[in-house]
Amino acid sequence: MYEGRRALRRLPEGRPERPYEQIEVVPQGRIIGAEIRGADLSQPLEPALREELNRALLEWKVLFFRGQGISSAQQRAFAAHWGELETNPLLARGSSEEVVRFDKGAGATPTFENVWHADVTFRERPALGAVLQLREVPPMGGDTMWADMAAAYDNLPDAVKTRIEGAVAVHDFIPGFARFYGPEKLIPLQEEFPPVEHPVVRRHPETGRRMLFVNTSFTTHIVGMDRAESDQLLGYLVRQAHVPEYQVRFRWQAGDIAFWDNRATQHYAVDDYAPHRRVAERVAIAGDRPF
Repeated sequence: MYEGRRALRRLPEGRPERPYEQIEVVPQGRIIGAEIRGADLSQPLEPALREELNRALLEWKVLFFRGQGISSAQQRAFAAHWGELETNPLLARGSSEEVVRFDKGAGATPTFENVWHADVTFRERPALGAVLQLREVPPMGGDTMWADMAAAYDNLPDAVKTRIEGAVAVHDFIPGFARFYGPEKLIPLQEEFPPVEHPVVRRHPETGRRMLFVNTSFTTHIVGMDRAESDQLLGYLVRQAHVPEYQVRFRWQAGDIAFWDNRATQHYAVDDYAPHRRVAERVAIAGDRPF
């Protein structure tokens, strides 16, 4: 998978490093993941701070804020600086319809753990990003990992890049949620969330970088290929998220927040903390149609 023949790059070609004046950016990985210091997310963002946070998000793909401990309303207000907030009828609701609550303990309903995925790619406009806060953490375990899908694309062999140039894949919510719910819940939602087609390689609307845009949970097949060929190629492509050189791993403490670019990353919640409890709340930001 990873051949080491191309340099790993964090920034788009030709984009120079620029200093930050409003925040301190502490890298947590070579190309993905940075802790942000000096930002109080309980307060409205001044334009200069919002601009620097957005630049950090584009450059590092996932930002970590330690010990914020903000309310759900403040979490929604922070996320709303990036656009319209999503609702998700497929997941447990928190304090409002924009807040998804993941409450995982002994006997709890399974959630999206132990699988690499990008959020809601079954929508015509998949999420721009998400703001996740851990309310309760287990004494050990429960980390989350993110993978840089621009790096994954960069390091594909040229023959594979040629093969997927212009390719389109189908995304459907049912394969991802069938392990959680029966037909009685899923079938009525098919009209609201019909299968959609997205490019296998999407271009980031702000940075222009090319990124792999297929995932295990929701991508079912590549249009125009027979099933065996599609399954083989998709299997290869989704495994690119598994490459450690493209990843960052975050160990949570209560009150920590992660803000990630869902267009450019996949993530994986590690389910290694049973029988302890882990409670998180997520607010997602609506995105654009991939191109």
